[in-house]
Amino acid sequence: MKAVNVGICGLGTVGSGTFNVLARNATEINARAGHDIKVSHVGARRDNPACDLSGITVLRDVLAVCEVPEVDIIVETIGGCDIAKEVVLKAISNGKHVVTANKALIALHGNEIFAAAEAKGVAVYYEAAVAGGVPIIKAVREGLAANKIQWLAGIINGTGNFILTEMRDKGRAFDDVLAEAQELGYAEADPTFDVEGIDACHKLVILASLAFGIPLQFEKAYTEGISNIAQEDVIYAEELGYRIKHLGIAKRVEAGVELRVHPTLIPEKRLIANVDGVMNAVLVNADAVGSTLYYGAGAGSEPTASSVIADIVDVARLMDVEKEQRVPALAFHPGHLDVDDVLPIEEIETAYYMRLSAKDEPGVMSSITQILSDNGVSIEALIQKPVAADQDYAVVIILTNVVKEKAFNTALASIESLAAVAGSVNRIRVESLG
Repeated sequence: MKAVNVGICGLGTVGSGTFNVLARNATEINARAGHDIKVSHVGARRDNPACDLSGITVLRDVLAVCEVPEVDIIVETIGGCDIAKEVVLKAISNGKHVVTANKALIALHGNEIFAAAEAKGVAVYYEAAVAGGVPIIKAVREGLAANKIQWLAGIINGTGNFILTEMRDKGRAFDDVLAEAQELGYAEADPTFDVEGIDACHKLVILASLAFGIPLQFEKAYTEGISNIAQEDVIYAEELGYRIKHLGIAKRVEAGVELRVHPTLIPEKRLIANVDGVMNAVLVNADAVGSTLYYGAGAGSEPTASSVIADIVDVARLMDVEKEQRVPALAFHPGHLDVDDVLPIEEIETAYYMRLSAKDEPGVMSSITQILSDNGVSIEALIQKPVAADQDYAVVIILTNVVKEKAFNTALASIESLAAVAGSVNRIRVESLG
């Protein structure tokens, strides 16, 4: 079998997992690839005791790995967008294929990177950038090639899903669960990327580009986190037959494309509503096949390594193939990418959950429902909780039908301005995913 030399840049969680799985499963991997795949070089500032580097050339300058003539594939597992971008572009400029697990790098700089790779005639693969060990990139890019994809929705950040699961199952507060997630290593010391939806948004932008044949457009996506989700909202959602999930949603509509990450009520009967803990899942709706669900571990050393190595195998198979015959980086050949408008959040259409505190006196509910009606917001369900003996305000829960967000925001502002309504109104978008 022809030898394929791999240089791994970065020997942290994903890099070490990739190194070890390649070594442990070499016989099976090589039999599938039809090549003798081996790690010849590692670029890392320090050794990882979890890896036996005997016989491996270790370079402390990760960029130097990209200069080694005999290295065929550079695997970037450094993370971030500074050194990692340098490594990837250096590898491409030296005519080397690239495999990366770096979702931020692809979401923010993928257009530039793919253009450079196209010009140089090399491939850039990135299965592990979305949903860890779940082969969702390959499914959307290749398995669903016959379909026009209409929408997709994903739980694509395990940390946020863990927090919402604990809040629902154990009645815990957000801050309490977040602290545990940090102790368990699910969340970083600064959890902003996870709980505010930035990590999920990186992944959603990649999936949307593959699904709809559009350039990567992270700066146009809407992102909202879960830090304002209250325990009572989790409880009321359950009472109404819904669960709250932090979803990334991409949808092609007549006016353009919706790209949004936010907390979402979804019916509890949906399979994706029952994805709990740190697991990931992506639901894809397409015209020919209907809805398909992809589920599995969204992070972790070896689950992510599984996707990295799948890419290495694919690259090894295509090394002698003309670039025109390879699967395009964003599923569609570059000359066929559309420039559909990404809609601002005010232009999207969805249903809404509202929780508010209203004074328990005649005419208040009538005023609220009239405001909604005046703005074209119809009510699906309305529940008023019993007023405690020592309270003057009742908790009111309203589910609306689908309406444009701009109209809903106008109604919301008017309701919050009523003297009989205390404080702000909690609102969460609702999707049926049917």
